Amino acid sequence: MSSVTAVAGAVLAALGARGETLAVAESLTGGLVAGELTGVPGASKVFRGSVTAYATVLKRDLLGVAPGLLRERGAVDAEVAQQMAAGVRRVLGADWGISTTGVAGPEPQDGQPVGTVFVAFAGPGGVQKVAALRLNGSRSDIRRESVREVLELLAGELAAPPADEPTGTGRAQDTEHNGET
Repeated sequence: MSSVTAVAGAVLAALGARGETLAVAESLTGGLVAGELTGVPGASKVFRGSVTAYATVLKRDLLGVAPGLLRERGAVDAEVAQQMAAGVRRVLGADWGISTTGVAGPEPQDGQPVGTVFVAFAGPGGVQKVAALRLNGSRSDIRRESVREVLELLAGELAAPPADEPTGTGRAQDTEHNGET
């Protein structure tokens, strides 16, 4: 079992224990997050579904990302990732939403270099977080590492002790990774 599969299983188990559900919005990962989750036996008890919004217009029309934000900053942006996570949560009726958006290459996009990725989650009570990643490696490496990062971001939140007020401020965290899995 790969470590990504183990993290996917841990996320699903934690959500199942809480009686909560999960939805996924993906761009650069093109369904890989949903694939990892649905590869875990019993995922259907927790996983509601996913939206692969590869085209920017789908981020706007399906997930409710603000048109002005997309015009001003492009699709590779921390706030876009946050709105994607909140949007998929709303559209698919889930307790938690996670998202991926970024540039896997081979060319830069929206003024962002290859390896720029944003992953986010949105959950009950206004809980939200975005992580800004700077990944290295091939297109495949960047996509696989993005899957790992978004699942680990949510796993970390689900493992944290509950607080009296929402965690996460929506601010991006910078991390550096080499894209190895």
